[in-house]
Amino acid sequence: MDKNKRKELQEEYKQIKTYMGVFQIANQINGKIYVDSYPNLKNKWLTLQMQLNMGRFANSQLQKDWQELGVEAFTYKVLEEKDAGEFIDKRWELKQMKKKWLEKLQPYGDSGYNKPVNEM
Repeated sequence: MDKNKRKELQEEYKQIKTYMGVFQIANQINGKIYVDSYPNLKNKWLTLQMQLNMGRFANSQLQKDWQELGVEAFTYKVLEEKDAGEFIDKRWELKQMKKKWLEKLQPYGDSGYNKPVNEM
């Protein structure tokens, strides 16, 4: 590939908008949900599925249910997204977004896979 084409492709890549936000993984069998945030949601579900299929997901309860029930028992949903380029402090913004959804959905105990803040 020549230098001009390479530079052109790099510039196109920089122009691709990325979206940060909050997502939910829901167990359709027992109704439990997992809520988290991420700075780039593009193709996040594919990455999460790969982690779960390989047995390397950070949440052991969700990992256990995934292994027992399989991918068909779970759904992925983006709860809120924002253009990642709009924010200087993305980590702070993601933390605020996630906090709002955790308060709203309360995905703890029998209702979810998240650990309450005081247990983190």
